[in-house]
Amino acid sequence: MSLTLYALDGCPFCVKVHDALSEHGIEYETVWTDAMHSDRNEVKRVSGQRGVPVLVDDDRGVTMCESDNILEYIEQTLA
Repeated sequence: MSLTLYALDGCPFCVKVHDALSEHGIEYETVWTDAMHSDRNEVKRVSGQRGVPVLVDDDRGVTMCESDNILEYIEQTLA
């Protein structure tokens, strides 16, 4: 899978990204993260920070955070 979304269950920003990916029929894998920021070591490893959502596009070598940036990337690059 070339797209991975790091998300937190119940996070409204993560839901917006999930919805956009699904609406465009884009396949991706979700990695559900821990609710505690201090336990999000994998998110920090891939993105340098512990916030979610984080989208990793292995095919294009892109890792991004902030839902608005991710939504723009989906529209301009993936859709």
